[in-house]
Amino acid sequence: MSLTAWLPFALLALMLALMALRVPIWVSMFVPGVVGYLLLSTPTALLAYLKGLAFARFTLYDLSVIPLFILMGQLATQGGLSAALFRAAAAFVGHWRGGLAQASVLACAAFGAVCGSSVATAATIANVALPQMKRYGYDGGLATATLAAGGTLGILIPPSVVLVVYAIIAEQNIAKLFAAALLPGLLAAAGYCIAIAVFCRLRPAAGPAEPRQSWGERLRTLGRVWPVVLIFGLVFGGIYGGVFTATEAAAVGAVLTLLVGLLSGELKWPGIQRALLATAETTAMIFMIFVGADMLNSALALSQMPARVADFVGHLDLPPLLVLAAILVFYIILGGVMDELSMLLLTLPVIFPTVMALDLYGLPPESKAIWFGILVLCVVNIGLIAPPVGLNVYVVNGLARDVPMARTYRFVFIFLASDAVRTTLLLLFPMLSLWLVQFVG
Repeated sequence: MSLTAWLPFALLALMLALMALRVPIWVSMFVPGVVGYLLLSTPTALLAYLKGLAFARFTLYDLSVIPLFILMGQLATQGGLSAALFRAAAAFVGHWRGGLAQASVLACAAFGAVCGSSVATAATIANVALPQMKRYGYDGGLATATLAAGGTLGILIPPSVVLVVYAIIAEQNIAKLFAAALLPGLLAAAGYCIAIAVFCRLRPAAGPAEPRQSWGERLRTLGRVWPVVLIFGLVFGGIYGGVFTATEAAAVGAVLTLLVGLLSGELKWPGIQRALLATAETTAMIFMIFVGADMLNSALALSQMPARVADFVGHLDLPPLLVLAAILVFYIILGGVMDELSMLLLTLPVIFPTVMALDLYGLPPESKAIWFGILVLCVVNIGLIAPPVGLNVYVVNGLARDVPMARTYRFVFIFLASDAVRTTLLLLFPMLSLWLVQFVG
């Protein structure tokens, strides 16, 4: 067997071994990439590639949207928008069985519209919702599982950092991907609320109802969530209306979120400092993952692995839709051992050309790429709450230390069932993702 045949698998095995040893993710990808490049090329060629690697990646204008959307989310977190969102949702649905859990999902969806981060959404809403659910006697497993699942809406409902990364790698229009993600995001929120309602009808003690609030109280809570509506309307109205680009919209959103926080009195100088520091740390982590993935993908490209995989799949005597379903299952499995950004950066250069070569419902290339991006985003969400990793579960359980992790995972399967139904619908009916895209110029 030739070197190019077995080397890609050895490099991937080395990467997973380094990750298992808790080596930073970008290093776990960078080191195998350097080893592979040396074996398939020369030291001189490697040094020439490394010389321009960081410059070529970090001078991309599209990358500037990432820290801006992260900053908008951090300012929203520090500015106290989450509490108002939860109280408003609870005022309308809290008197139902499981109503506070449903309110948590709705608050996550609304906060995700100004955040773009799954972990930040889960942690922020959990700080507000967990004490309230505990006060009314909610099962701890249902409460934590709801918040972990609801947090995934932070990267499904635009703006989404993961979707921005996909757009950059697949060279697709960010605004069109945001439009495509909106309806699936709303379907996800609705599906979670339905799953909670069904479960609490079968197990009423798990999610007791709180007292019904008057219409006057409900309207007062709505009056406190206008900043989120304003920010979402201006940012995404501007994008879809062609007033400004996604990067400009992210900058406008960050400034608006800062102003709202300052005017409300919730955002102080220490909060601004924490937001800036968290933005810098998260951005640096993402950009270093870009570098590590670029290095490993370059080595894999030298081995001709992407072309061989595309050729192999193209010659399979299987229906294209079955091949796509198998790819999505592969992503779900991989999501159990890798974080979503690393997974996309590593696999898309190999998987994306393969999918684009498939004849899927006769879709044109751009529509196919956008639809596949939404499908990938949905299965990435599954990896955020599914065992054994389930990053969101770890985050929420860290805030609810009295709830065993195993109990949270028992209730997570309620939401995984909803995810499976939604992903199947999106797979069978591409227009659920593509309908809004036609209105984006």
